[in-house]
Amino acid sequence: MDEQVFEAKNELEQKLLAAMNGELASEDFMRELLTQQIFIPIKDDKDSGILGFQHTTKATPLVIQDEEGQNILVLFTSPERARDFLAGTPGYGGGLLTDFAWLMERMEPGFAIAVNPGIDFGMDIEPENVAEMLALLAVRATKN
Repeated sequence: MDEQVFEAKNELEQKLLAAMNGELASEDFMRELLTQQIFIPIKDDKDSGILGFQHTTKATPLVIQDEEGQNILVLFTSPERARDFLAGTPGYGGGLLTDFAWLMERMEPGFAIAVNPGIDFGMDIEPENVAEMLALLAVRATKN
């Protein structure tokens, strides 16, 4: 099988590629991530009549658990990167493109994050790194 070359489609993917290639320190990538948009899969309303259209005001993000029972929030660098993963995930066909910082401000402590799971061009963010990012957000908020 031929190895595919990954082509970054947006600024976030350029930053992730730089971090994965060692051209951008992981701490710098985490800071950059807080300024980017991310795609979050949202559970479809079954009775909406329109796939991917939400009638409720409560969005249910895609959260999976690892072998140890750790909750992992699933995110993607773009809707296109989510297609194959979501095809095998019943109930999740659509999502929301949103600011990563906005999402982080609404997360409960203790979650890990998987960015682009199922493809080689991805990253796992452990709960302690999520906590560090929340601390960065708090510092930014006090400066504004």
